Amino acid sequence: MAQAIDKSQWAQYLGRISQALENSTAEIEVASLELGSQPETDWLPLIGISYDDKDDVIDIALEGVDHIVNHPKQLRADGELGTLRTLEIRDSEGAQHLVRLKDALLLPAS
Repeated sequence: MAQAIDKSQWAQYLGRISQALENSTAEIEVASLELGSQPETDWLPLIGISYDDKDDVIDIALEGVDHIVNHPKQLRADGELGTLRTLEIRDSEGAQHLVRLKDALLLPAS
């Protein structure tokens, strides 16, 4: 079950993820009532993910793709204890951005 991450912790949490990304591969899917469920990328190397509180954006960098989520309202993480499989990000328009990792990512201690 996905766990909500408090917005005050987004930058730190996503920084921890970026530190652990070596050889990680991910895909992104965007789902909304308007579009249905649409794949944004196939499996690509995941370079980094960050939250900029000044511009209020989450930036997901994959090889050759920079996926921006403007005005995110919710960030949820799904995985086993100390690992990450999926990030669920809901934006201000209600669209859900799913970042799925091909292999579970072992997160460094906080």
